[in-house]
Amino acid sequence: MATIDVHQHLWPPAFIDALGRRSDAPRLQGSVLELGGERASDVDLDAHDLDVRLALLDRWEIDTAVVSLQPTLGCDAELVEVYERGILDVAEASSGRIVALACNRAADGFAGACIAATELVDLAAVKSRLDELERSGAFLFVHPGPVRRPGGAPDWWPAVVDYTAQMQAAYAAWLAGGAERWPGMRVVFAILAGGGPFQLERLASRGISGRGLLHENVYFETASYGPRALDLCLKTYGVGQLCFGSDAPVIDPQPTLDAVRGFGDAVTDALCNVNPSRLLS
Repeated sequence: MATIDVHQHLWPPAFIDALGRRSDAPRLQGSVLELGGERASDVDLDAHDLDVRLALLDRWEIDTAVVSLQPTLGCDAELVEVYERGILDVAEASSGRIVALACNRAADGFAGACIAATELVDLAAVKSRLDELERSGAFLFVHPGPVRRPGGAPDWWPAVVDYTAQMQAAYAAWLAGGAERWPGMRVVFAILAGGGPFQLERLASRGISGRGLLHENVYFETASYGPRALDLCLKTYGVGQLCFGSDAPVIDPQPTLDAVRGFGDAVTDALCNVNPSRLLS
């Protein structure tokens, strides 16, 4: 069966060059990435080479990777333009194995758009962009946005605390008004909406429950999670609302992919093939 990964990141060469020329964050100094709100970290730039990525896809037995520019970088309009021009060239050279998402809005040549969870919380502010995305028939991928790590917090704090909190808030905003306003738009929440599905019982304790919380066009992506979290989401939503994603090259896809495959062929086919194909159709 085909395997589609809906959450990868791939930087085209021109984008890497642009990051290396900057004097302010986000920027690269050699292979060290400096962001405004997180500690500097070393990046494996080879993993962003197309040939290397295709070889990694082969090793992971992934046929197609949907790639986006992670909003956590906090890129300005100039960097976004460089990225979008470059990633379309990369996708064209990949023989269909790389599928690109635009940044923040619908755009020609892209399968959908990636938007920061911090933006989606304010539905009124992004209304025109979501209207256009729905008209285009493309899908929306919601990803954590920039953070500022509190003083003294460990390095893992932004990814574990801030990112998940952002995603829960974005999912709650969608439940509160987005799903009703844009019922036909396919929406994928990264990292299982930060555990948002786990909060449905708590919503019920506040009198909010029922099938109104279950939407056929809302999907949850699996990056970084294993059997326990996946089992709970599968029991809550069934196999039709989850999509395999890895966050490669930031995270090794293998543990989550092994966890998905551990549920058997039917679940694997749904999460890795049928559901992602529905997004890309």
